[in-house]
Amino acid sequence: MDASEEIAPAVRSILAAARERGGGDERVSVDARSLPDAFAAAEADDRVPVIAEVKPTSPTTDGERTDDPVELAEAMVAGGAAALSVLTEPDHFGGSPESLRRIREAVDVPVLRKDFVVREAQLDTVAADVILLIVRFLQEDDTDDLGDLLAAARDRGFQVLVEVHDGDELQQALDAGADIVGVNNRDLAELVVDLDTFERVAPDVPEDVTLLAESGIETTDDVARMRAAGADGLLIGSAIMNGSVAENTSRLTQTETQT
Repeated sequence: MDASEEIAPAVRSILAAARERGGGDERVSVDARSLPDAFAAAEADDRVPVIAEVKPTSPTTDGERTDDPVELAEAMVAGGAAALSVLTEPDHFGGSPESLRRIREAVDVPVLRKDFVVREAQLDTVAADVILLIVRFLQEDDTDDLGDLLAAARDRGFQVLVEVHDGDELQQALDAGADIVGVNNRDLAELVVDLDTFERVAPDVPEDVTLLAESGIETTDDVARMRAAGADGLLIGSAIMNGSVAENTSRLTQTETQT
């Protein structure tokens, strides 16, 4: 069975669009800012290592942020974000490679390109410090192999965040050589969020792998819960974008100094 038959229609639409997108005209070469080093610096400063996400809109949120993405990014960094995630997917998330390019020039923290890369050519769309590869999306017959994409991304200088949802996907990521793994609490089959997901998967992640918790992290209690379960860092989007991004970022990155 094609893996796309096992995911929600909204996500299936995202995957279909990803299959159609091309890449850049020239091969990208990146001198990446270290995500693990940024996490360590945040902890040394008594901040929770948070990747704050610049996300104008998404299929799982209401409304749209029309603020200048650079101003949003700068406010997130001022609020304590250790790194940023920038949506470059245009059709469902209102993102663009140009927004990422502008943001990366404006800040000094690592920037993750949040998109749905399924072929090597798509790595050459824009320079970033970290690229996202989603195991569920790379189980398709017409996508490149996870291991090949991981190697191709590293050859360009990217760090690679490999996203998983369960133990089987985690093993695929580790077998491919992933050293930065994100556990998505959102099930792409039903778009249901369950923080138990991270708690189930995290114990099987080796100590030398940088581990992120993704999706559904809304409150300071959620932050504390994911950190207690072993998260080295957190990827937070909606809880920061809904309101004042500087205040929301500060609230979620200062949790450990308040306990």
